[in-house]
Amino acid sequence: MSGVGHPPTVLVVMAVSGSGKTTVAALLAGRSGWAFEDGDDLHPEANLDKMHARIPLNDEERWPWLRAIAAWIDERRASGGHGVVACSALRRAHRDVPRSGRPDVGLVHVKGDRGLIPRRQAARHGHFMPTGFIRSQSTILEEPKADEDAIVVSVEIRPREIVAAVLRALGPVPPVGPLALDKGWEPFA
Repeated sequence: MSGVGHPPTVLVVMAVSGSGKTTVAALLAGRSGWAFEDGDDLHPEANLDKMHARIPLNDEERWPWLRAIAAWIDERRASGGHGVVACSALRRAHRDVPRSGRPDVGLVHVKGDRGLIPRRQAARHGHFMPTGFIRSQSTILEEPKADEDAIVVSVEIRPREIVAAVLRALGPVPPVGPLALDKGWEPFA
């Protein structure tokens, strides 16, 4: 998973818009007692304005956002905490920013077919990401390679089942926060 033989400190949950990555990341954080961050909240205002105007971002506009995600990860690590962040991280170069030099940062890819995700995205209400972005995101998506050691889960199962699959793949991960106050922890099943 993280390539270092122990559980990760932070998980980056990546996928195209409409895949459920934010739902999965939030559930995963809640189940483990880890901090949660929606990477969309770390976009600079100019990026949000552009996306609201239905204009896809280019890589130059993504770099500050990815550095903000990396900074959030570094805060978690420096405080001794754990976290889960939802982030599209569509290209290898995008994933390298929050993971480079951080061997304790794991990757979860919520993967779906190009027919299902647009239907899900069209059913969302109140989200800033326009439904047409799925085409541009699918075009630039580079699925994680074997050396990225990602946990790959199908978007075709329910979010709680995705979380259960991720936790099984991680193996024993001690919860933090309120869950750690129980009479000891057990590996997630």
